[in-house]
Order: sequence, then structure tokens, then C-alpha cells
Amino acid sequence: MDVAPVELAVKLLHPDAQLPRRAHPGDAGADLFSVEEVIIPSGERRDVGTGIALAVPLGCAGFVQPRSGLAFRHGIMVVNSPGLIDAGYRGEVRVSLYNSGGEPFSVRVGERVAQLVVQRVEEPTFTTAVDLPETVRGEGGFGSSGQ
Repeated sequence: MDVAPVELAVKLLHPDAQLPRRAHPGDAGADLFSVEEVIIPSGERRDVGTGIALAVPLGCAGFVQPRSGLAFRHGIMVVNSPGLIDAGYRGEVRVSLYNSGGEPFSVRVGERVAQLVVQRVEEPTFTTAVDLPETVRGEGGFGSSGQ
């Protein structure tokens, strides 16, 4: 099924800023690059600038997610994963990184620090209900699947 790609305008705010880009054709995530040198001590978090602003189309949202290689090799995670970029936001995309590894981690200018996934989102209206439709799961919460 061929779907027309969504065009996303990107404003470069910094001389070292780079357009988000996919490592491979068909990848869902596009890499986001740092424009700052930052050291993240073990057990701490730091805010890292990407030097870009996005015009996420109405009906879509951007989701900033961790890079699996950084997470596995160094314990670097996106604190609020996924970070949400609403369609109306026009400021710099910044990534909040946490170092769960045992050593300080150095972020270099131009380093891939996270991934951006853009998805269509529903915008439901919310109404008050006295009862909700029944489901097999019902009110089963955390751990209700037995795992």
C-alpha cells in the first residue's frame, strides 16, 4: 500500500543543526543530532539541543524516542520517552537524556542523540460517562496479564 509521505518543514536554528534523517529506507525513526557538547554524569540527566524547530502538521504529533544503540551500550535514555512534540509547538526540539550507565557520557556536536517518529493522532472529544462498555480485561491493571 503506497501512502503519500507527509512533508514536514524544519527550521535550522543553529549553524551545526542537521535535518532529521533515517539511517535506512523504511525506518520509522529519523535521527536527531546534537548541536551542543554535553557531559552527562552517571545517574544524572541533561537537556541537549538539536538546533531545529519543526512544523508538525495538524493531525500529527512528533515523538522523540531513544536510540537503541546508545541505550544498550551506554545506558543513555530519553527521560520522558517518548517526548511529545505537538503540532502547534514551534520552539527548538530539545532532548532530555538520562545516563543510567556507570560512567559519564560525552555528547559531541553532530552526534545522533535520539529518534523522531511522526504519527497521525486522533483528536477525540471527551464526554462524561456513567458506565463504560464491558471488556474481557475489565479493570485489570498493572500485572493483570500474569507477567
